[in-house]
This record gives sequence, structure tokens and C-alpha cells, in this order.
Amino acid sequence: MSESNEPVWSLIMFDLPVKSKIQRKEAADFRNLLLDQGYEMAQFSVYARFSPSVHTLIPTLGAIKRQVPAGGEVRILTVSDHQWSKTLRYTNALENPVDDHPLQLTIF
Repeated sequence: MSESNEPVWSLIMFDLPVKSKIQRKEAADFRNLLLDQGYEMAQFSVYARFSPSVHTLIPTLGAIKRQVPAGGEVRILTVSDHQWSKTLRYTNALENPVDDHPLQLTIF
């Protein structure tokens, strides 16, 4: 993870087991944890969050790490705000504009 004080986006990508009732509850609890931590669903099993710096993510990432369900695989990718702004998005083969500003309210 970069040590920069630049704004960043954190992407959480995951595959969680959902065969049993207990596994489905654990998967739902994990998704709710991400929402509680300020993440928004970008796609199924991909959640994103804007942060003013990498340093503000450290406690959040620790909480996520501790809550990964048994048998789950989670990847965390951090990209700069500049890199995020270059994202190409398509729906039904039509390009969508990238949001200029995060949806979350961030207080510095």
C-alpha cells in the first residue's frame, strides 16, 4: 500500500462460500460490515470506498481482515484517485461516464 497522503480508492473483491445457511449469513454479515465501513457496491462482490489518504484506511482494513468468513477469499486493491478517474465503465456495450466525486460524504 502506498504511503502517500493523496486521496485513494479502496476496492474489496471477494468470493465467499454460500452453500449452507450459516455461510449465507456470514456472507451477508461481511457485506453489511463493508457497508457499515463506508463501502458501496460497485459490482457483485466488488465494493469501493473513497478515502482522503491511505492512513485513514488502516483501521478499516484491519476490521475487514478480522471478519473474513471461513473459506472466503478477499482481495484488497488500493488505487489513487487519479487512477480511479481513468476507469472505463460499460453497460450494455455503452460507455458510462465516471463519477467525478465520491458518493460518500468525507470530512477532512
